[in-house]
Amino acid sequence: MAAYTYVLPVALLAFAVWRVLQMGRRPKGYPPGPPTVPILGNLHLIPTKDSHLKFEEWAKQYGPIYSLILGAKVMIVLSKDQVVRDLIDKKSAIYSSRPDVHIGFDVLSGGHRMLMTPYGPKYRMQRKAAHLALNVNKSVAYIPYQEFENKQMMFDMLQKPDDFFEHFRRLTASLTTSIVYGFRFPNYADPKLHTIFASIDEFTLLVNKASAVLSDFFPILRHTPAFLFPTKHLAAAHHTKEKKMYKSFYLDTKHKIKHKLPSARTCTCVDVVSMQDQEGFSDDFATYIVGTFFEAGADTTASELQAFLQAMLLYPSALRRGQAEVDALCGDARWPTLDDWHRLPYVRACIKETLRWMPTTILGAMPHATIAEDTYMGYHIPRGAMVMINVWALHRDAERYAEPERFVPERYLGDDSTSQESLSKADVGERDHFVFGGGRRVCPGTHVAERTMFLTIARMLWAFDVEPEKGDDGRPVVPRQDEFIQGIVVHPVKFGCEITARSEKRARYVREMWKEAERELDAEGQFSRDII
Repeated sequence: MAAYTYVLPVALLAFAVWRVLQMGRRPKGYPPGPPTVPILGNLHLIPTKDSHLKFEEWAKQYGPIYSLILGAKVMIVLSKDQVVRDLIDKKSAIYSSRPDVHIGFDVLSGGHRMLMTPYGPKYRMQRKAAHLALNVNKSVAYIPYQEFENKQMMFDMLQKPDDFFEHFRRLTASLTTSIVYGFRFPNYADPKLHTIFASIDEFTLLVNKASAVLSDFFPILRHTPAFLFPTKHLAAAHHTKEKKMYKSFYLDTKHKIKHKLPSARTCTCVDVVSMQDQEGFSDDFATYIVGTFFEAGADTTASELQAFLQAMLLYPSALRRGQAEVDALCGDARWPTLDDWHRLPYVRACIKETLRWMPTTILGAMPHATIAEDTYMGYHIPRGAMVMINVWALHRDAERYAEPERFVPERYLGDDSTSQESLSKADVGERDHFVFGGGRRVCPGTHVAERTMFLTIARMLWAFDVEPEKGDDGRPVVPRQDEFIQGIVVHPVKFGCEITARSEKRARYVREMWKEAERELDAEGQFSRDII
């Protein structure tokens, strides 16, 4: 009888060992992928640097849809336009959730960051707020902010051309806080601006720590004692600081709006405060809705503008053709405006090509996740699978783009669509690019981003010449187009260039436009009235 006492524990132990050894294996019927090893699956194959190149290599090897086994989780990688259309767009009802991200969402975001919110009532409320505040018609109201911040950026570029990276970042950050909260950053050295950037950098660092990533792929690790999992403590501490910062922005703006103070400005918080009154959600929830608006716009467009300038150094023929187009339209008399949108097809082609050539989200900002199992091309896709849009491979697909590694705006001449319009084209082969995502998770701020890029690119082509900086030997130092600073948002590695006014007359025009605009500011560099 005593012998039977040990049967159940031994059986349970054997079953547990068997289950652990099964972890990491690719189940039968899943899309193909690289060979796995027990427990880890394919985790050991993913590089810590330039992982987009490995994902592109696997796409060529395993086809338009492949799978990666990541510990206890599976990732389905989509690398062809038709596959993205069939799953992300046409089956958005089951492909629009987010993976279970413990450190990034539960701890660092308090369960509120829209980028990571799983599909459900909470996300639908967030998306409703985003649509209310940033739809195509509402976003037009913020054009005066875009015009104003662009005029300062042009003046700053004229005064201190070597600081172009900082000018682009100030432009997009100040524009975003103007749109979201109604306050601006008159200079890049503003301590509050650097506090925000430092907070975003720390979030990115923590969410990408190995222990944070492993806790997603092996959920049991979430129960590890605190002394063995310090990232969790650091993440909780960061969330406390981050929420305090974003909440102070929101509550201060909400107070101005509710009390109709003279310092209240037209901004997206007006819509969110109104919606909060109707729906009854908390200040924490509202804080992260508008905080997400800021994070989505503050650095992504700056990165694309840096990439455009990099392309002008590497492909000077595109610079010359762009300058010729704006010169033919505007001459010396004026610079381009948004009214010139349809009269500057090459400038618009430069925008599309920049977004394709150097996407800020080379592997998608965040994977989608399935809420139900599915079958596609004969493959089984399980419920809860992570689904990645392989943006880099899509943008380097030679079947879609001839010479995809080259910056060739001409490929888009004749395409008069905005990015939002292009998303809806019946033939996905005619879609311009995939940097703004797809399905129900498409970026809600595409209209604002495109207008900012149009004003900046068109006016820089009109006002400035751009050349590579010279090395100690007097030879041009050209940046490498394949070097990135990687994170949730990808940036070009910092490079130098020589930016000079094309003529004194145009330089004078830039100064005059800023002098006129500057009259709208008070002594602190904030708007003295509501300019909307």
